[in-house]
Amino acid sequence: MSANPPSTKLNPGEMTLLGHLEELRDRLVKSAIAVLIGTIIAAIFTPQILELLIAPYGQKLQVLGPTEGISIYFRVALTAGLIFAMPVLIYQFLMFILPGLEPREKRYIFLGVPAAFVLFLIGVAFAWFIMIPSAIGFLSSWQTEVFKQEWQSQKYIPFITSLIFWIGISFETPLLIFIMAKLNLVTPRFLIKQWRFAVVIIAIAAAMITPTVDPFNMALVMLPLIVLYGFSILLAYLA
Repeated sequence: MSANPPSTKLNPGEMTLLGHLEELRDRLVKSAIAVLIGTIIAAIFTPQILELLIAPYGQKLQVLGPTEGISIYFRVALTAGLIFAMPVLIYQFLMFILPGLEPREKRYIFLGVPAAFVLFLIGVAFAWFIMIPSAIGFLSSWQTEVFKQEWQSQKYIPFITSLIFWIGISFETPLLIFIMAKLNLVTPRFLIKQWRFAVVIIAIAAAMITPTVDPFNMALVMLPLIVLYGFSILLAYLA
């Protein structure tokens, strides 16, 4: 007599692996469309954005190749497009990783999207008004009696845009911790116990983000990230 095969019936609300992959594909497509639309809109204002990015340096940038200016133009447009599309990207991300929320918990998504975007904008503002002036001042005055400062667009623009974007992303740490706590992946007690390890991770991240090797600029990145980690512990309690 053969044993009955194990039941493969899914509980209500559960999805198959294929269903998850299809949902991931759909959300990636929607995210790509949002980035494309944001990039098209940003391309209209890219000349003004370029002037704004160059302002801290105070001089025109060198272009050493016939297509370098065009590639820099579209790099800036794409970065600005990502920023414009950030609310949609955050929404698609939350809708994918939090599909099992109860109806009364769905409000976390609608609260999380503006909260994450505000945190991102705070990070962008911190990078632009505090981090970049400090970094540009340090780098432009480094050994001026030895080096002649004539910066290239191919080096300067990626440096500025990467700094703005990744510091903005790093400021979304509290929301990530909140989601992990909501999914029972971390607890406030665990976060408190691992604070030394967290400081080490923050120091490594700050070293990767910070454009200069001086401790002052690195501390400018580390301090808000440490404060955000403490805020993340509070959000973990709420989750």
